[in-house]
Amino acid sequence: MCDEISCRANYDHLPPMVVPDEQRRAFMKGALSLPLAAILLDPALARAAAASGGESVTLTSDSGVKSSAYVALPEAEQAPTLLLFHEWWGLNDQIKSVAREFANEGFIAVAIDLYQGRVATSRDEARAYKDGVDSQWANAAVSGWIEWLKQHSRSNGKVATLGWCYGGGWSLDASLLAPIDATVIYYGSVARKADELKPLKGPILGHFGTLDKFINEKMVGAFERELDKNGHPYHNYWYTADHAFANPTGARYDADDAALSWSRTLAFLHKHLD
Repeated sequence: MCDEISCRANYDHLPPMVVPDEQRRAFMKGALSLPLAAILLDPALARAAAASGGESVTLTSDSGVKSSAYVALPEAEQAPTLLLFHEWWGLNDQIKSVAREFANEGFIAVAIDLYQGRVATSRDEARAYKDGVDSQWANAAVSGWIEWLKQHSRSNGKVATLGWCYGGGWSLDASLLAPIDATVIYYGSVARKADELKPLKGPILGHFGTLDKFINEKMVGAFERELDKNGHPYHNYWYTADHAFANPTGARYDADDAALSWSRTLAFLHKHLD
């Protein structure tokens, strides 16, 4: 999982992405489609996107564990499904907007809330919320949502996981809890041994930055060697970028690499889930 340093976001040095008022008003009324990065960067647009394309759903698992998630549905009657894991900030409007965008791309998208309603606004809060997650509860909650997706009336029966940073580690963890058809990891911790990785079913796609001092080439290289021991398929992409390069609200955002990783992710998911 990510730590305080590798998951921090600094807004002070980020040049603003300006969305003209006329475009903002049109989007809020549902008359205009804006680039995902512009939506994520503007809190008002992110809130509008999150509110317009999905809903909060509470699930009680067979074991009695209660959890909630943001659910966004596509237009298609039958669709592949995707379980999303938020960064260490929590399930905020930006993550909900990404879920909505995945729904627009044809997926039943569920963004699980591992912080049970809390969203961090500072590094201290994020650290406290992350450290306060009960692993037994979280594992039961994640397993419950995986089963919910598989059994959804509009599901084609296939499930993938995807997460960023803290959630990137969870994307891998979830794929070890239950059979998953594909796993996407954005700069998440992958420090696992071959024996631990044996439950993996589907292929893995990883996005990592060469400037990341924490989720670095040493860690990922060791991960690849452990996967090779099991003969497990994977494809890891490297970008000349830092940790959290795909987050438009962070100082280390790289628009070109974010767009490239997004297109690669969509191609990977459609290949293995459609």
